[in-house]
Amino acid sequence: MGKPVSVYTILMMASNFKRFGVPILVLSLLVLVGCAGGRRPVLYPNAHFHSVGEARAHADVDHCLRSAKDFGAPVYGGTDVARDTATGGVIGGAAAGAWGLVRDGEKDAGNRALAGAAAGGAAGLVRGALRAGKPSQTFRGFVNRCLSERGYDVIGWQ
Repeated sequence: MGKPVSVYTILMMASNFKRFGVPILVLSLLVLVGCAGGRRPVLYPNAHFHSVGEARAHADVDHCLRSAKDFGAPVYGGTDVARDTATGGVIGGAAAGAWGLVRDGEKDAGNRALAGAAAGGAAGLVRGALRAGKPSQTFRGFVNRCLSERGYDVIGWQ
């Protein structure tokens, strides 16, 4: 068996990630989550839409969004950002560790596994954050039905 990864090596890798990776990761997450939030239904311009006008349709969408929240429909799905992060870390660590064993033998497998775990964890964190910004199916269903009962046709969400 090869030499185990030392605590010093782990701390050095963590300090480099902390110095450069964390600020980049946090900034990326803020941008991604900011872009993912605020989704609204897109209405088909049917006869009812044209008869009430765009301003009234916008007000009706706002009313249905508020009603869904007031009724208690969960705005965001049950995504678990921590679970996605951990899963990504495990998958990345296993994949990179296996690659290290195949490519360099046991001498570099530990370092590759740590790097893969960090990369996989970051990917899982971003994935979880993006999924958390989408309205839940229950919330969308509530809003879609509310708008349908008012005469609108919802063709999607943006």
